[in-house]
Amino acid sequence: LLLFRQKWRMAINRSAEAMTIFAVICAGLFPVFHMGRVWLIFFNLPYPNTRGPVWPNFNSPLMWDVFAISTYFTVSLLFWYTGLIPDLASVRDRAKKKFTKFCYQIASFGWIGSAKHWQRHEALSLVLAGISTPLVLSVHTIVSFDFATSVVPGWHTTIFPPYFVAGAIFSGFAMVLSLMLIARKVLNLQQYITLEHIESMNKIIVVTGSIVGCAYLTELFTAWYSGSIYEGYAFANRALGPYWWSYWGMMTCNVISPQLFWVRPLRRNVWFTFFMSVVINIGMWFERFVIIVTSIHRDYLPSAWSYYSPTYVEISIFLGTIGLFLTAFLLFSKVAPVIAMAETKHILKISGDAQKAAAAAHHSHEPAAASFQVHQS
Repeated sequence: LLLFRQKWRMAINRSAEAMTIFAVICAGLFPVFHMGRVWLIFFNLPYPNTRGPVWPNFNSPLMWDVFAISTYFTVSLLFWYTGLIPDLASVRDRAKKKFTKFCYQIASFGWIGSAKHWQRHEALSLVLAGISTPLVLSVHTIVSFDFATSVVPGWHTTIFPPYFVAGAIFSGFAMVLSLMLIARKVLNLQQYITLEHIESMNKIIVVTGSIVGCAYLTELFTAWYSGSIYEGYAFANRALGPYWWSYWGMMTCNVISPQLFWVRPLRRNVWFTFFMSVVINIGMWFERFVIIVTSIHRDYLPSAWSYYSPTYVEISIFLGTIGLFLTAFLLFSKVAPVIAMAETKHILKISGDAQKAAAAAHHSHEPAAASFQVHQS
């Protein structure tokens, strides 16, 4: 949105960037869990060691995740914190306690709002935005390769990279809407997060949801057209097998329900938008469940066939990451502005100057019109 100069992004960009960082932190925990021996996580790092030729296996998808998540986290953190610096300086200037002012002084790197500071800030933001855009595409593509490079029916497909990218944007906007609509109500931000902002996000949800739906249908067509009995059975099992409820829940939440946003009154309805954002988040969880569980619960060997049910450990880990994400966002809302104040002030100043200029022009034309009417009479 920054590269495309979309001004409405200023109502959501700060919180969206924060959610990205917190979500990446939660995602980074899962490769650690999947190693089994979590105390050996440093084995994944290609650092100089004394173990001889023991190095990470760079052909392993686990290593792809390590580099993708770490790179994504680093660039996202820089982009988020760069935009946060002017706002931290504003909080510093308003702080009443000396210790609080000192902490925000350090956090804002001594920002004074000079022309040189703003010039470097805008240049760095543009560079980081230029880096982040292809990085988002590459990271989700690499994550999709975890599945696409395998030979498991249901995973071995070339549509996964664009499908995962569109799904990430789709679910990301839904999550932003879920949390920002709550923040809008609790923090009284109705004047800054307007119905126009909500409608713009809903339009993106319609587009990306349609792309995801197209990917679902393409998967079904490819499984039929390929002639592979294993691919055909994998997708037939998704729709008609023991986990039919997850597949049709995914299709309903991710493909059918977003199409309601074609109706303009629904796009501008806050309560309906919040409900739909929660529905989409549930649908994206169904999608992950369908991709992983239904593709491997019936493998090539019938002896491996079983009905998977999560244990209390898996449920606890999943709920724990949700709790970590929400706790991190609440702490962020407590110590930092959830809206980009400096950029919003700039927009308000421009719109205020434009209104003043329009009002001045209107008043200047009134005497001329009055004198013209007197002359005519």
